[in-house]
Amino acid sequence: MKLSIIYQSIARSVLVLLAGIGLLAFTPQPAQAYPFWAQQTYPETPREPTGRIVCANCHLAAKPTQIEVPQSVLPDTVFEAVVKLPYDHSVQQVTADGTKGPLNVGAVLMLPDGFKIAPEDRIPAEMKEKIQGLYYQPYGEGKENTVIIGPLPGDQYEEIIFPILSPNPATDKGIYFGKYPIHVGGNRGRGQVYPTGEKSNNSVYSTAIAGTVSSITAGDAGLSEVTIQPATGDAVVTKIPAGPTLLVAAGDTVAAGQALTNNPNVGGFGQKDSEIVLQNPNRIYGLVAFVTMIMLSQIFLVLKKKQVERVQAAELEF
Repeated sequence: MKLSIIYQSIARSVLVLLAGIGLLAFTPQPAQAYPFWAQQTYPETPREPTGRIVCANCHLAAKPTQIEVPQSVLPDTVFEAVVKLPYDHSVQQVTADGTKGPLNVGAVLMLPDGFKIAPEDRIPAEMKEKIQGLYYQPYGEGKENTVIIGPLPGDQYEEIIFPILSPNPATDKGIYFGKYPIHVGGNRGRGQVYPTGEKSNNSVYSTAIAGTVSSITAGDAGLSEVTIQPATGDAVVTKIPAGPTLLVAAGDTVAAGQALTNNPNVGGFGQKDSEIVLQNPNRIYGLVAFVTMIMLSQIFLVLKKKQVERVQAAELEF
């Protein structure tokens, strides 16, 4: 009898454990918006063959993005790459539930092969203060030179600093001195299209047919259903989520493709290309030596000229 009770207790424990594992495995985890979707939809690279960074597929509006990097860096050194995402801080975006809130920002930085986020023990104390609270993530396994960050509160991170460690061709195989391209993409605000192709509530909703707005019905969670009756055929219902403002009313006549709502989007995406030189220290040493020789040569010429002038003056006096 006691063994039976023990066996039942063990069985219940195993069932509870298996249920917990199943719950963790199959319960959907909250995605951190971009850049999570970019990683899942485009796992190899965020840059298309045309040069466009894939964030532009969901963030349809254009906003400027800037990047500041040194003109050249020495091997095995830590430097700053500053991505700037300017925008009007007085505006607010439509959030997922239709309310207004501050903009968030994010960026993807594509560095040359061998360049990567500097380890914590290599970052200077002054730089650590600037990047405190930031978390940088490789785009994928083995892709340390492509870094993503965000979403971040835009009012705090209009400028995002990346601490970059340059490679050393002396120890890193396949890395050479020379000039290399850098690509950066910057988001501010939510996207207008999900990777599935569906519109978010941060987009313009239009009618696919011409006709008359027969009714507008309010649904749950701020949803609106706009029913349009064409001249012939069945009525078409367009569901509009909370967020966009309706521009039509019952009885209005609309044309095919006409906007039923305003455009609530205040954010956008931009990308920028730059270059950086991985400089060979021996070239700098050679340049310094060459400049020093030229300066010494000029000084000796001036001294020689002064000596000749003194000799000529002495001969004239004699």
